[in-house]
This record gives sequence, structure tokens and C-alpha cells, in this order.
Amino acid sequence: MSESVHVVVMAAGLGTRMRSSKAKVLHEAGGLTMAELIVRQALRLVAPQHIRVIVGHQAEEVQRVLSPYGVQFALQAQQMGTGHAVLCTREFLEHQPGQLLIINGDCPLLRAETLQALLEAASPAEVAGAILTTVLDDATGYGRIVRDDRDALLAIVEEKSANPKQKQIREINTGIYCFRAATFWPALAQVRPDNPAREYYLTDVVGILHREGRTLLPSVVADPREVLGVNNRVELAAADAILRERTVTALMLHGVTIEKPSTVTVDADVQVEADTVIEAFAQLRGKTRIGAECRIGAGALLRNVVLADGCQVQPYCVLEDTAVGQSSRIGPFARLRGGNQLGAHVHVGNFVELKKTTMADGAKANHLAYLGDSAIGANTNVGAGTITCNYDGQHKHHTQIGDGCFIGSNSTLVAPLTVGANSYVAAGSVITHEVPSNALAFGRARQAVKEDGAELVRRKAASKDG
Repeated sequence: MSESVHVVVMAAGLGTRMRSSKAKVLHEAGGLTMAELIVRQALRLVAPQHIRVIVGHQAEEVQRVLSPYGVQFALQAQQMGTGHAVLCTREFLEHQPGQLLIINGDCPLLRAETLQALLEAASPAEVAGAILTTVLDDATGYGRIVRDDRDALLAIVEEKSANPKQKQIREINTGIYCFRAATFWPALAQVRPDNPAREYYLTDVVGILHREGRTLLPSVVADPREVLGVNNRVELAAADAILRERTVTALMLHGVTIEKPSTVTVDADVQVEADTVIEAFAQLRGKTRIGAECRIGAGALLRNVVLADGCQVQPYCVLEDTAVGQSSRIGPFARLRGGNQLGAHVHVGNFVELKKTTMADGAKANHLAYLGDSAIGANTNVGAGTITCNYDGQHKHHTQIGDGCFIGSNSTLVAPLTVGANSYVAAGSVITHEVPSNALAFGRARQAVKEDGAELVRRKAASKDG
């Protein structure tokens, strides 16, 4: 673009129709807040220092969410209309030349390409700006776009002020504008709260510029869904569905197989490499990264997980904040709940739970185990029913198991504990002291057998019943 562009994102409102204590722009669609979705599209057009976000309700939380993007903020302490919101940026932007792009923060489906088209419509030197419009089958309730005989904008007529002919117009105002800064700020200064709500309306700028003989052009977006704002939970769910459809479509075009894509949930920041298969009802959340030729089973949930190439996550597993090495196999029905680091060719089987655990290459825990705050060496096998007792009621403790160990079924490893390399722990043992390398550890009571004891037990039970 030949001239500078400054973007204003209006994100100060609470959104009462959301029926929420949370500011509207903090609600999520497609895995990101609406505020983030808008800012990301704006960043495709301009540098972060040229984006000014107007905050109001829950300003600190909105700033916390958006600060990583490097954008600037302006505070609208009292919400007094859209014109007043933009007026809150005046001290920062009034003397900035070029174009002023004004976007609502509750339009999560808006694309950068559409904003680019609006900027281009407003770029001729002889126009004062452009307004993004769309055409609805039923325009009831929206401000109508009235054009003159040259197709320039003549007026925006609100529903309550429209005459019968104007109510037949299906082209509406979306509330997204691009103005030439030099003419916009003097016009905004003329806006008055002469309405029942006593608010300053941005649409009044359009009338002021028209009376001054300035030209404003409509820029039509073909898909109305892209520019309609979210005002309630129903509309939020509809936007979420569209965003997720976009995401899974992009993945499939990238070479990912998705079975029953309408059932699969993928967040905006998820990355999946080609030839991976995602089965029905899987969920990939947060910043999950999936390598090539993996398989994600039906109903699996992965949040902030990194899988190397060739991994299998079988059905109904839950993985969070975990990294898994190449060609490893997880599940089914496994839970990996944070801070885990797994090497290559690791097996974590059904009903195994891991927490803050590392498993080196080739380690296995195939059945019914709990491994918490532990490190499992390469090629070690952990038997069914094994648990690391990592919590003493006040503090967590670590268990270290060396390479090449065999931990028998139903072993109880009481931390802090070290089991040396190439050691064996006998099934059913309770281990409370260090096991040296190459040792065989037993930790169980001596078995006692009473001949005919079962018959005695049955007789005793029968006498009680009698």
C-alpha cells in the first residue's frame, strides 16, 4: 500500500446479550478469543504498532490476551457509542496521515482479504473513504445502504427511519469503515449525541462527509456470514462451526485425512503434517503439533501436545502438555496429564496415567499403571498395576528408574526412590529403598498357606448365616 494505514479495533463493550460476566471479545470461537481473531487478520495488513485496540469492560484482561501481539491500546472508560469509542484514539492517531481502518471486535469470521479490498476501495485520492457492506435476504433491523446514481454512498438509513422503498433495500452497513484520516477527524469532531441514547454514533460521520460533498464508496463482501457480528451464544456457536470447518478443510487440502470432518474439532493454532489420519470425534486443541504419518484415534483429546512422525494415539486418550517421540504408541484409554516427555518407540497402554514423567526410548508401560514425577529409562518395562507413590501428603517426590529394568506387576514404588539400571523388581513388591543396578528386589510379606483353610472359612460363614 502506498499510504500508511492505522487500524482501530473496537473491543470495549460488555455484550449484554451474551448473558455473561465476561467481555464479549473474550469469548472464543475456533480456539481463539474473538479479539485475537480480529487482531490476527489486521496483522496480515499492518505492523502491530499501527493497531490500536479500544478497551473498556475488563480492559486488563483484554490487554493481557492481546499484549503478546504487540498492539497498542486506548481506554474507553465510559461506553458512549461507536463514535465516542474511536474518539478515544484521537490523541494517538489524529496527526497520523493515511487511512484509518475501523473494525468491530465481534466479527470473528472477517478475513484479511476482505479488509484489503476495503482499503483498496478507499485508496483513490478523490474519495474520503469506503464502507464495507453486504447483501442479506432479510435486511430487517440493519442500516440500509442508499446509493446515488454513480453508485457512491448517499446515506445509511436506519430501520426506524427508513421509508417503505428504502426498507426494500437488502444492502446493509456492517459497521466496518475505512476513512481518509485528514477528512475523518474534523468530521468526527462534529458528531453530537442528538439521539435518545445520548451516544456518539460513527454512522453520523457518513452524513457529515456527504453534506461536505465528500465521496464515500461501498465495498461489498459476497458472503454475509463473514461480516455479521456475534451478539449471543447461538451466533457464537455458529461462528465457531464455520471457523472449524475452515480449519479442517485447510488441513485436508494440506494432505491430512480426516474421517467424518464434521465431528472433528481442531483449534486455530494446531499444526498437522501430511499423511496423518484423524478419526471421528477427535479434538486437537491449543498449540498441538502433529507430525507426518500419525494416527489420532476416535474420541481422543490432545491439548498442547507435540507428536513426532509415525505416532499412534489410539481411541479415547487424553493428552495434555506432553511431547511424544517418533513411532510411539499411546492408549487406548490412556491419560497423559502434563509435563511428560516421551522418547521414540515408547508404549503407553490402556488405563495408564502419566504426570510429569519422562520415558526414554523404547520404554513401556502397557497396562493399568500410574507414573507420576518419575523418569523411566530406555527399554524399561513397567508391569500392570505399578504405581509411583509420589505424594506424602505434603510434598511431591521423584522416582528414578534406570535403563533396561523390569518392574513386576502390582509393584508399589515409594518415592523418593532410585532403581538402578538392569534391575528387576518382583511382582507385588513394595519398594521403599534404593535398588542397585543389576539387583533383584523383593518387598512383600511371606506367603502363608493353611491346608483345608477354605473349608474352615466356608463353615464359619455358614454358621453366621444360620
